[in-house]
Amino acid sequence: MELNSNQIAEILPHRFPFALVDRIVDGEVGKWAKGIKCVTVNEPFFQGHFPGHPVMPGVLQVEAMAQVASIVMLRQPGNASKLGYFMSADKVKFRRVVVPGDTLIIEAELTKMRGNIGQATARCLVNGQVVSEAELKFGLQDA
Repeated sequence: MELNSNQIAEILPHRFPFALVDRIVDGEVGKWAKGIKCVTVNEPFFQGHFPGHPVMPGVLQVEAMAQVASIVMLRQPGNASKLGYFMSADKVKFRRVVVPGDTLIIEAELTKMRGNIGQATARCLVNGQVVSEAELKFGLQDA
């Protein structure tokens, strides 16, 4: 499974500056996906986080994980016309900072789906090292 930014925009409602996945580079429909976010110095959040020492906010890393996990759920048969709403994040851990120039690899695996509620494990990596991870829960609703 590979998706470019235009194909992602057909699945997710997020738009600039809140679209945090540039492309999906691998995955299995309805099971798991690997996405990429190229972190550039031009990101709007770097203006205030932090001047002179730009660091990608952890909450945006969690949102990037949620977007990749949503793509996994929304690509399952029968879910294409739905929206994924973030319900919870558990066991969230931040292991190192993400800075301009980093390529964030975002991995998400659907671990449970019951009705319109799904759970996923996800993590972000830079240069093969885990920088953040979480267990996420979503609810799907008709758009």
